[in-house]
Amino acid sequence: MSVVAILGGGAGGLAAAAELSGNGHAIRLWNRSPETIEAIRAEGAIVYEGVLGNGRVTPERISTDLQDVIAGADVIVVCLPTLAHAAVAGALAEADATGVPIVLNPGQTGGALEVHNAFVEAHLAPPTYVARKPEPSAVTVTGAAGRVWVAGMPGAGAAVKAAQALFPAAVSGADVLATSLANANLVLHPPGAVLGASWVEATGGGFTFYVEGMTPGVARVMTALDGERLAVAGAFGHELPPIVEEMAAIGTVEAADAEAGDLVHAVSGGAANAKIKAPHSFDHRYYMEDFGHGLVPFLALARAAGVETPVASALLRLGATLTGRDFYATGRTAARMGIAGLDRDALLRHVRGKS
Repeated sequence: MSVVAILGGGAGGLAAAAELSGNGHAIRLWNRSPETIEAIRAEGAIVYEGVLGNGRVTPERISTDLQDVIAGADVIVVCLPTLAHAAVAGALAEADATGVPIVLNPGQTGGALEVHNAFVEAHLAPPTYVARKPEPSAVTVTGAAGRVWVAGMPGAGAAVKAAQALFPAAVSGADVLATSLANANLVLHPPGAVLGASWVEATGGGFTFYVEGMTPGVARVMTALDGERLAVAGAFGHELPPIVEEMAAIGTVEAADAEAGDLVHAVSGGAANAKIKAPHSFDHRYYMEDFGHGLVPFLALARAAGVETPVASALLRLGATLTGRDFYATGRTAARMGIAGLDRDALLRHVRGKS
């Protein structure tokens, strides 16, 4: 049994608490905002239902004090939106979490690189880490991933093992570039967010993103973007599956639909996707997260790889114009990942620890 400090009191954090507690681990829960965890304090437990069963999790500690929650923990699991990774990495560096495995769940594109760089900039030894609700005190878990890629920066072997021990669906990837480029949201969200922008504004998200918003035109842009993703991965020596095969492995599309090769039918026919509403506004994470922390780091990796990515570049430019935001000012840039100026070979050495 491990003592697991879960950082994040949203749906992801509460679902992780339910899963890990059910597997015999002791749970602690941290959240920056006291309002988010107040109901859990009052209830004295996290109430959960769904595919993990029905039950209650009583965390050892529930606190906004990061140092208190991580002290003596065996593993730290970060279950926060990608937008919060830089801030929580800085807080962990300040709390001197060196030596404790940190699992980013999910790490998305470039998460391990950004966390690594936060510790380097704080002049601390980087930690070992990997890149992977209806009521305030409750969570309904409607699905569980069939496969999640996991990898770590050099020296993170213990953290990868810890992640796989905590999450049985975690499968080792070759390195953090491979896991970053396996991020399905990178391909799924920006095309629909840009091409469905007028409908988002007109209806306030009153349509299903993966069903009504999944048209042949959107699918063609997704396919082109996916081709760029696979080309960048290939330049780094990684052969990744196309997006529809990746989704089948995760469990969000049916295997038979994936084999048929019709992206529209496969995505719109997935039971896990059927009821997901479109963004309510341009403040939704499909814009706020998947452009600045999806496309921006992807383009940084593409530049290092020497691969042209006109579709990704166009989507980022259109997303910035639509929302009126500078995603390079707030996003996961090469500088924030600590890889500015690195070419393909230097970046591979950086993530693999080879001279």
